[in-house]
Amino acid sequence: MTAQLAAASLSDTTDIREFSHGSMSVVVVGEVVVGRAVFEPGWRWSRDVRPIAGTGSCEQLHVGFIVSGRLAVRMDDGTEGVVGPGDVFVVPPGHDGWVVGDDPCVMLDWAGSATYAT
Repeated sequence: MTAQLAAASLSDTTDIREFSHGSMSVVVVGEVVVGRAVFEPGWRWSRDVRPIAGTGSCEQLHVGFIVSGRLAVRMDDGTEGVVGPGDVFVVPPGHDGWVVGDDPCVMLDWAGSATYAT
């Protein structure tokens, strides 16, 4: 079997999941699901996505890249961190997250997008 180039545009996707203070656009490229999240100032997972997910905290693994803005994360064990533009991150399941500051947080996610906010 020969490997083939696969490409898709997040700008052309029809899989856009909207929720309070944000959205997730999702594309499937070959066998990889990629999402672009836009979280507006004031977005917080526990307030804006928890009602959709139906879990106490976010149970998705996220592996991604912050394009712009800043995102704070608190793990269920209480540890916290902040990621910002240019940061590559891994966030295990069991967390809350929120936008820090007055700018939207735009991130790309290669791990948690397939079922995020569904």
